[in-house]
Amino acid sequence: MPRITEDQVSHVVLQILAARPSGRATVRMLRIGLPNYLTLSADDRTDSDTRTNEEIWEQQVRNLKSHQLTVGNIFQRGFVESVGRGLWQITEAGRLHLAAST
Repeated sequence: MPRITEDQVSHVVLQILAARPSGRATVRMLRIGLPNYLTLSADDRTDSDTRTNEEIWEQQVRNLKSHQLTVGNIFQRGFVESVGRGLWQITEAGRLHLAAST
């Protein structure tokens, strides 16, 4: 089974945020929720080389924010915004994008 992609992680993050009444979630909540949406391979569950006590897929979640200026990123596209340290919120543009891709 291949590793999940950043696009897949982004889509699930949007789904999780959209499902919450406030549209907000902490990064911790996103990490807890993501395995309920995607099947993680053994490769996804490999320990990260750069983050202690974190698996590769967990690093991918965090990378969404750290790579926020990368073209195509959900932050760069305005689908998600940071509303506090480790707290993300889906935007109206994010809800529209999610609706169009489902």
